[in-house]
Amino acid sequence: MIAANLDKFRKELPKHVVLVAVSKTKPVEDLQQAFDAGQRIFGENKVQEMLAKWEVLPKDIEWHFIGHLQRNKVKYLAPFVSLIHGVESFRLLKEINKQALKSNRIIDVLLQFYIADEETKFGLTAKEADFLLCSEEFKILNNIRIRGVMGMATFTKDQEKIKGEFQKLKKIYDALEENHFSSDRNFDIISMGMSGDYKTAIDEGSTMVRIGSSIFGTRN
Repeated sequence: MIAANLDKFRKELPKHVVLVAVSKTKPVEDLQQAFDAGQRIFGENKVQEMLAKWEVLPKDIEWHFIGHLQRNKVKYLAPFVSLIHGVESFRLLKEINKQALKSNRIIDVLLQFYIADEETKFGLTAKEADFLLCSEEFKILNNIRIRGVMGMATFTKDQEKIKGEFQKLKKIYDALEENHFSSDRNFDIISMGMSGDYKTAIDEGSTMVRIGSSIFGTRN
């Protein structure tokens, strides 16, 4: 079923939309099946689980960390992570830069914004992001590269509410691009949309969707 599900998404998703297969809680065998079917980008939200999978799975996988990342765990991911989706503080950004320097790498990150109507979600406000990006401290972080934005909509069946939240993130992205990244071609990712709302997300400008249960089945 995993290969068939991936094939369905490949046919359905527009060419400019990147598919992140969210493999959290799934066994290595499931990831290997997806890999054998051509999937190369996987998303995990627990550092130890991602590390364990990275150690045994093929090395041409792109690992995306999509969960809430604690600063003291960054060092474990720094040698191999491809993209960190959820950067919601300057302190975390500084730690990623520090560990990337130790690993002699530049690590790609997304700024996470608070767009949902839920207290359990994390994220920056547009004002906080502007302040961060204008600061002198930010300008000396040479081992991180901000690739775009990420946001999670409210967990609801109200598609109009979700649509409004995705529109909010797209506006934030557009403003950041205009004010801070107008000459940076690497600033090109809007990561929004999951199994239940990815179609709405794509309609509202998403360039990266995070799909788990619709590929691997319900979470373990």
